Amino acid sequence: MNNNSIQSVFDVVSKVLSTVCQAMEVPVMIILVLLIAVALFIVGWILSEFFTEKRHMKLKLPELMDEIRSDVKPIEETISDSGMLKTQKEAVLELMKHPEFTEVMRESLADNLIDEEQSRYDKTLKVTNLLAKLGPTLGLMGTLIPLGPGIIALGQGDTYTLSTSLLTAFNTTIAGLMVAVVSICVSTIRGNWYNRYMSILETVIDCVLEMQKVKDAPEVKVDISKLSEGQMRVLEKRIATQTAKAVNTSRRDRVKKEGVIVEQK
Repeated sequence: MNNNSIQSVFDVVSKVLSTVCQAMEVPVMIILVLLIAVALFIVGWILSEFFTEKRHMKLKLPELMDEIRSDVKPIEETISDSGMLKTQKEAVLELMKHPEFTEVMRESLADNLIDEEQSRYDKTLKVTNLLAKLGPTLGLMGTLIPLGPGIIALGQGDTYTLSTSLLTAFNTTIAGLMVAVVSICVSTIRGNWYNRYMSILETVIDCVLEMQKVKDAPEVKVDISKLSEGQMRVLEKRIATQTAKAVNTSRRDRVKKEGVIVEQK
């Protein structure tokens, strides 16, 4: 092939690429406008999520664990009356619906419920994570595409076409960055929320599983008359220790109650 043939092939390829790139300018700008609308929708979504879930989630985890451990009322009722999210309550109550399951089966079901909840949160975060990547990418495409005709116009002395191309490039860049900033902020805030939600759910489920293990454990009856003197001394020490702990706990509770009464007066 001579130089003229190579040059003609190069010209054809260059024209094809130029045509394709220029044809992408309008679709890229339309997609950027749609992404801005989606970003605004996501801002409204996270505000709605804050006022409907995050704001109303008033849960003190240690107190809830104490209520579950105390077994004053059924665990199902304790969970229903707690300040957990609706989806969290549904997951824990689903675990409580199968008392006939063995320990291994309950743990497998608990893992599955936790994975489902985590998957739901991951799907929500994937939307904003994808927007955070698409925004700058399309913004860069919208910046580079009009620069070609702008440079050609500069060589021909057409300042109007050049200024129009530069304005389009700047606008698409700003739009892409704005979508990315909003998406990153929303993803970060939601990620912190969801990590705390999952931590609470896992803790409560572990607590419920432990209480079910205690209920399922067989009662062991010991014939004291058959114990040796050493075993009797160990048993007496344990009883004395537990009694002392119970007395100290009752004293602390009484002091707290008296303190509360004094403050109220």
